[in-house]
Amino acid sequence: MRVKTEEQIAAEEAWHETEKVWLVHKDGFSLASQLKSQELSLPEGKVRVKLDHDGAILDVDEDDVEKANAPSCDRLEDLASLVYLNESSVVHTLRQRYGASLLHTYAGPSLLVLSPRGAPAVYSEKVMHMFKGCRREDMAPHIYAVAQTAYRAMLMSRQDQSIILLGSSGSGKTTSCQHLVQYLATIAGTSGNKVFSVDKWQALYTLLEAFGNSPTIMNGNATRFSQILSLDFDQAGQVASASIQTMLLEKLRVARRPASEATFNVFYYLLACGDGTLRTELHLNHLSENNVFGIVPLAKPEEKQKAAQQFSKLQAAMKVLGISPDEQKACWLILAAIYHLGAAGATKAGRKQFARHEWAQKAAYLLGCSLEELSSSIFKHQHKGGTLQRSTSFRQGPEESGLGDGTGPKLSALECLEGMASGLYSELFTLLVSLVNRALKSSQHSLCSMMIVDTPGFQNPEQGGAARGASFEELCHNYAQDRLQRLFHERTFVQELERYKEENIELAFDDLEPATDDSVSAVDQASHQSLVRSLARTDEARGLLWLLEEEALVPGATEDALLERLFSYYGPQEGDKKGQSPLLRSSKPRHFLLGHSHGTNWVEYNVAGWLSYTKQNPATQNAPRLLQDSQKKIISNLFLGRAGSATVLSGSIAGLEGGSQLALRRATSMRKTFTTGMAAVKKKSLCIQIKLQVDALIDTIKKSKLHFVHCFLPVAEGWAGEPRSASSRRVSSSSELDLPSGDHCEAGLLQLDVPLLRAQLRGSRLLDAMRMYRQGYPDHMVFSEFRRRFDVLAPHLTKKHGRNYIVVDERRAVEELLESLDLEKSSCCMGLSRVFFRAGTLARLEEQRDEQTSRNLTLFQAACRGYLARQHFKKKKIQDLAIRCVQKNIKKNKGVKDWPWWKLFTTVRPLIEVQLSEEQIRNKDEEIQQLRSKLEKVEKERNELRLNSDRLETRISELTSELTDERNTGESASQLLDAETAERLRAEKEMKELQTQYDALKKQMEVMEMEVMEARLIRAAEINGEVDDDDAGGEWRLKYERAVREVDFTKKRLQQEFEDKLEVEQQNKRQLERRLGDLQADSDESQRALQQLKKKCQRLTAELQDTKLHLEGQQVRNHELEKKQRRFDSELSQAHEEAQREKLQREKLQREKDMLLAEAFSLKQQLEEKDMDIAGFTQKVVSLEAELQDISSQESKDEASLAKVKKQLRDLEAKVKDQEEELDEQAGTIQMLEQAKLRLEMEMERMRQTHSKEMESRDEEVEEARQSCQKKLKQMEVQLEEEYEDKQKVLREKRELESKLTTLSDQVSQRDFESEKRLRKDLKRTKALLADAQIMLDHLKNNAPSKREIAQLKNQLEESEFTCAAAVKARKAMEVEIEDLHLQIDDIAKAKTALEEQLSRLQREKNEIQNRLEEDQEDMNELMKKHKAAVAQASRDLAQMNDLQAQLEEANKEKQELQEKLQALQSQVEFLEQSMVDKSLVSRQEAKIRELETRLEFERTQVKRLESLASRLKENMEKLTEERDQRTAAENREKEQNKRLQRQLRDTKEEMGELARKEAEASRKKHELEMDLESLEAANQSLQADLKLAFKRIGDLQAAIEDEMESDENEDLINSEGDSDVDSELEDRVDGVKSWLSKNKGPSSKATSDDGSLKSSSPTSYWKSLAPDRSDEEHDPVDSTSRPQHSHSYPSDSDTEAKPTETDA
Repeated sequence: MRVKTEEQIAAEEAWHETEKVWLVHKDGFSLASQLKSQELSLPEGKVRVKLDHDGAILDVDEDDVEKANAPSCDRLEDLASLVYLNESSVVHTLRQRYGASLLHTYAGPSLLVLSPRGAPAVYSEKVMHMFKGCRREDMAPHIYAVAQTAYRAMLMSRQDQSIILLGSSGSGKTTSCQHLVQYLATIAGTSGNKVFSVDKWQALYTLLEAFGNSPTIMNGNATRFSQILSLDFDQAGQVASASIQTMLLEKLRVARRPASEATFNVFYYLLACGDGTLRTELHLNHLSENNVFGIVPLAKPEEKQKAAQQFSKLQAAMKVLGISPDEQKACWLILAAIYHLGAAGATKAGRKQFARHEWAQKAAYLLGCSLEELSSSIFKHQHKGGTLQRSTSFRQGPEESGLGDGTGPKLSALECLEGMASGLYSELFTLLVSLVNRALKSSQHSLCSMMIVDTPGFQNPEQGGAARGASFEELCHNYAQDRLQRLFHERTFVQELERYKEENIELAFDDLEPATDDSVSAVDQASHQSLVRSLARTDEARGLLWLLEEEALVPGATEDALLERLFSYYGPQEGDKKGQSPLLRSSKPRHFLLGHSHGTNWVEYNVAGWLSYTKQNPATQNAPRLLQDSQKKIISNLFLGRAGSATVLSGSIAGLEGGSQLALRRATSMRKTFTTGMAAVKKKSLCIQIKLQVDALIDTIKKSKLHFVHCFLPVAEGWAGEPRSASSRRVSSSSELDLPSGDHCEAGLLQLDVPLLRAQLRGSRLLDAMRMYRQGYPDHMVFSEFRRRFDVLAPHLTKKHGRNYIVVDERRAVEELLESLDLEKSSCCMGLSRVFFRAGTLARLEEQRDEQTSRNLTLFQAACRGYLARQHFKKKKIQDLAIRCVQKNIKKNKGVKDWPWWKLFTTVRPLIEVQLSEEQIRNKDEEIQQLRSKLEKVEKERNELRLNSDRLETRISELTSELTDERNTGESASQLLDAETAERLRAEKEMKELQTQYDALKKQMEVMEMEVMEARLIRAAEINGEVDDDDAGGEWRLKYERAVREVDFTKKRLQQEFEDKLEVEQQNKRQLERRLGDLQADSDESQRALQQLKKKCQRLTAELQDTKLHLEGQQVRNHELEKKQRRFDSELSQAHEEAQREKLQREKLQREKDMLLAEAFSLKQQLEEKDMDIAGFTQKVVSLEAELQDISSQESKDEASLAKVKKQLRDLEAKVKDQEEELDEQAGTIQMLEQAKLRLEMEMERMRQTHSKEMESRDEEVEEARQSCQKKLKQMEVQLEEEYEDKQKVLREKRELESKLTTLSDQVSQRDFESEKRLRKDLKRTKALLADAQIMLDHLKNNAPSKREIAQLKNQLEESEFTCAAAVKARKAMEVEIEDLHLQIDDIAKAKTALEEQLSRLQREKNEIQNRLEEDQEDMNELMKKHKAAVAQASRDLAQMNDLQAQLEEANKEKQELQEKLQALQSQVEFLEQSMVDKSLVSRQEAKIRELETRLEFERTQVKRLESLASRLKENMEKLTEERDQRTAAENREKEQNKRLQRQLRDTKEEMGELARKEAEASRKKHELEMDLESLEAANQSLQADLKLAFKRIGDLQAAIEDEMESDENEDLINSEGDSDVDSELEDRVDGVKSWLSKNKGPSSKATSDDGSLKSSSPTSYWKSLAPDRSDEEHDPVDSTSRPQHSHSYPSDSDTEAKPTETDA
């Protein structure tokens, strides 16, 4: 970390004080200063900023302002390190780095690459070696850094790695992929056989670029296929083998492609070939002017020259890859044949044939077949295949039947020709991939692999400036990119959040937006009924690929119907907001818009002709057979050899050859994707193959560790170089400002398209990924792995646990390690099985580990060097000894060289050795020959076995894959057969049901026809009868005319009423529409406000998180500084201590020096004295020698006495020797006893210490357990008491509520007179109580009552008065109490849930206590076992002590014997002294006696100590027994307490159950009452509605009668009889109305009849009196209902009748 200068710190402080912000507008963003809001009066949501480039002051929205970082962050290497992480800051940093030619930038764990313009020098080999062996933290952002990180991770973890490149077309993904492979091939190197050298990978990409790339509108050299390049590494980290798998090849581009785009590059290279012989052989000397495939030679000379150079380079690359000249020639023949087929063309109408047969003849010649065979393969199709093949593909069945009978869909001649060309090119491309894998494979053992995924980027023709819709192939490539983006989201967000959840790590990511996979679902969402062959269209949503397959089955299906179905599933629905739907309709026909990259990249697709893509082209299927049957051996041999091997998976994935074990594993994984479940049935469907290929790609790389590289386009431009603007459909902010672009940007940084870069950032969701990387814990390790890796940083913990230790509690060990490492608390977090770290923390720990490891290695090297030096010195000593030995031998040889026997020996010895050596050599030669023959034989057998093994392995893998395919095919066919059988049975059943319905309807129709015929006959008879009867005709005619007039009048009236109602309804509808529009506008406004608030909340949350992370970084920095300060203080104190110690040492040395000088002086004086003593001794020696001479002269005199003395001396010496031997034996036994005793003491002491430690630990554990249990028990008791009180309270409340419910139900069920009756009873009771109270008062007055009794009576009186008042107000408070009852019942339900939660919590605590009790019981059992072992050990110790006491007694006896012997010896010594024996012998005996006495004293002390030890052991035994009794008693008490708690829990459960039953009963009663009330209200409303309807009808009849009466007043007297008849008829109608009313009203009709309103003699006056009342009621319903005294009593009667109904209910 670089230290900032004071000027930099001051500049940053000034920057932060000015509050710099980014102002976002439609052209990008501008730097501004935010003005203080305290001094301003701005509306809410607005801020005032001042632009830096022109000083303008603007009021803008808060959403358009983002915080800016200091200038020191302009070129940060990691975007996640920005203080304020927002879009503008990220784009500004990228722009600054791009302007400085820094193309790579870290974005958290990923890498962001801006596509370079030109070939910068940052990809040289010198730069490669700069990254070799480095860690990610030590490397600058670069594509080589990603490769090195993945390579290092692979070597450390031995796990497969994958590098995935994401981005748009033309963003440099393939270039980055080439750099990755170049780095790995250069740095990792290859084994001895050079499997994947630099030359080979360059040749590989040259070949793939020629056959798989083509120019497009977005890229001048775009990749048109997806690929997985796999590098397999061995144990040493070198490349052992390699392979490549390709998929999603645009094979149709050979024959058909979008306008203004070209075909594959290899055709232009071949047409520009400068080899005349090859051109003549390929018939390319004369090129065709017209080519239906659009393959024409290049026009410009420089382009032709460049293409010819590329063709030579291609031939050299094929030679490097081991492709033989014949194989190359076969490739050129097939390419030239495709060109000649395009030149031949096809007829547009009539018979299907070639348009120009001469060119077709050339193509047939090049392919090695006749013109007729070629024509029949293209235009005349004869399908071949069994029933099983037909049943395994849904699409294949109808098409095969159509091809067989000529009724199916017809293909044009041009489509057949295009199918043959695409089939030939597809087979050629697959062959080339196989040849490349053949050159890269190896049989070496590989350990792990590295996979690099390169796919075509996002295709958007509008970005390239084309005015066309995207094609089906571009949809496939965009779909693959979406799937990879979703994989990035799963690995970055979903899996991390799930890991945090599993490890109980709480992190809030509220600002993260949920992922939208609607674009992927709109393409590939499968149906649950995809295995059923049916033409029926269900409503279940399916993706575009499945819809294409279904529409291909429907005869006459069109792309319009396809789009309608697609929009019905995924199109915008009513009420959806803009952007919520992944699909949008286009203004062009057969076009639609699909939003990729989370809705930031809208691509317009043209579906014209898509249904033809889904159909199998028989010419494409005939292409492999045509190549295999070729007459040219160079072609047929190539393709016949591949016919039996499974190198292509269902015509989709190429390159599945297994050269190594890992390659076989990858191929098996891909085959499994195509042969399991739905894929086994649908794998031959062209549409579903696209999904399966992408599934295989995702499944292959999912099993490895993923590294993502995001490639961004800096500018939207076509491949020709013209710059284009970004997509106009990108939704911008609603409040973006229109500022001039260019005034606020630096001159050198204008080459970035800011809106395009912002859209790519949003689509990749890199900002969210970086926020999660900053806020979360991206680095994590398992406890054991972390401890083993970093325990080198804490040596004291390693010493504590031992060298090869296994810790029982890994979590505790990791916590101790983290405490010793002294990390900041916020930088790490402990999970359940892992330890998590913030970004950068683990890198710092790795750096510390490397430093510590280097120090340890330095010390180890020093120790090794010391050891080697010592060994070298020892070797020198041995050499010196050997030299001396040689010198000695040479000296000896000089002495014996002239000896005759030696000469004879030296002459004969070589002859004997020569004879022996010749025989040995002969034997050895024979053995060598035998071994060599055996070795050759074994080597031959081994080679044969290896070949057989390889052949058998390949055969087994092929058979296994074929068996798996056949088994899956059989299973799929059986499933399909079962599904079809079930479908057929269901259809038959439906057909039978429809047949029965048809028969019933037919019978019913016949019956109705008969009835109609009968009615017609009766009507005709009546008419004939009326004509015949002339007398009664007039009367009936009049009646008929009157009835007709009535009907016409009724029709007019009903028409008028209908029109009035219709007008009212229309007015209501318009009002509702206006109201709905207002509500919709309000809703939109609230949604907009909500979105703004949400954005503001997200912005503030992001800023808060940024500030929090900045604060955490400062805390970490402060923590590091504190650690450094503490380290400096400790070093300073150590230096002071060392200085003080050195001073003391100097003083001490000075004192010692003085003492040594004094000692030297004293020693000098002593030396002088000794010299004087020596001189005296010499004089004494001289005198003694003189005396000796005198004694020797007297020797002859004392010979006899001397012999006697010598004999006595020998006897004494023998006795002394015997005694010395006995004493030595005694001393040995005593020493053995002492050693045994010492061992016993040490063992006892150790056992006592261990026992005491164990007892102390157990005591502490038992005490802690007892305390925790007591705390838990106390808490449980308190909780039980609280719950019991709560339960009692709830029960009381429930009883009160039940009593209130009963009283309320009684009150509801009674009438008013019952309440009055109850009030009278209460009044009587109150009066009686008052009378009793008066009597009691009188009695108390007479008996002198006390004041307390008087107060009680007064209280009773007040209570009675209160009761009376409450009874009067009971009716009014009825509804309020019912609402309170509802609230109380809700409270009871809440209390019940709380009690249940408390009960469950108590149950959990009870289980925990039981577990702890069981653990304590186990500990007690272990303690008892140890106690028993200690008791046994003590008993053994007592036995040993008894043995020792017996030994001591024996020693005492021996001691007595020795004393006796000593006494005898003393007497002998005295005798010897008297006998003039040598005094030295006597002194030695005395010394031995004193030594024996000291030993006896030592034995006595040992005996005393052992006795004290035995007493202490006895005391310890007694203490242990007492503690055991106490533990047993405590355990019994805990068991009793546990039983008591169980009983309390059982009682609580019973009470809870009873409470639940009572609550259920109360709720049931309440529900019944509510149902009764609802039914009564419904009945009342229905009665009122019927009554109003009756009034209305009666009014209508009365009006009709009045009109009739007025019309009849002016008629003649002839009609008088008719008038009477009319009156009688009217009376009959009135009677009918009364009867109808009596039926509908029930009891209310009686009340009506009692009033006599319908029995009056003048009904006309009654109708007149009733009409205004009804009109008033209609105009003023409130007044009519509030009026108690009305002219008629129908509503009141209905109300009074409703109450008894409620009572009965």
